[in-house]
Amino acid sequence: MNAQDCLTMLREMKDVAFATVDEKGNPQVRIIDVMLVEKEKLYFCTGRGKEFYNQLRRKPEVAITGLNKEFQMVRLSGKAKKLPEQKCWIDRIFEENPVMNGVYPGESRYILEPFCIDSGNLEFFDLGKSPIYRENFVFGKEKGAAAGEEGENGKETAKESESGNDEKKGFWITEACIGCGKCMRVCPQQCITKGTPYLIRQENCLHCGLCFESCPAQAIVRRGE
Repeated sequence: MNAQDCLTMLREMKDVAFATVDEKGNPQVRIIDVMLVEKEKLYFCTGRGKEFYNQLRRKPEVAITGLNKEFQMVRLSGKAKKLPEQKCWIDRIFEENPVMNGVYPGESRYILEPFCIDSGNLEFFDLGKSPIYRENFVFGKEKGAAAGEEGENGKETAKESESGNDEKKGFWITEACIGCGKCMRVCPQQCITKGTPYLIRQENCLHCGLCFESCPAQAIVRRGE
């Protein structure tokens, strides 16, 4: 699994949820078709008369979520860029998505504007496995920015280094751990193992926070804090 695989999954899902904020700062969400994915870039389009278009122009940061039939979810956060050579890109999108000809026949297609997300953060989350599996990636220019990130113990962790992950979510167990094992017993995914301190397998963690709330020594903290 890598960033391109996650983007390809969004393309295969086709209809995914795009979230933006409106002029009042309120969240807005709608279903948008992923029109094209190539070279770690995601392409979509929308009409210039739509509020979605206006929101993208005011504040281009978007969040995207899709779920397939195997209960595999991909989440993306990034910045949408309006592409130059509008007619060229719209023609390309219509070639790859011929059903669009029935929605915008003839020259009416050029009311649409093409956008690209070429940089951002991705999360793959597989609820169809037991234990669940998750992995984070960055792509585009964000990948280089994350290359030198350090892990919680001051060293870059192998998993984060390989995935390029710069968003540390969930929880980790500090040296304050007293080894009582309560976190391991309450974990719904049984993804905590014995050690000094105990260790959370981040790729199987739900991020539910039950271990955090249950620790008698307050030895568990949120990652990134």
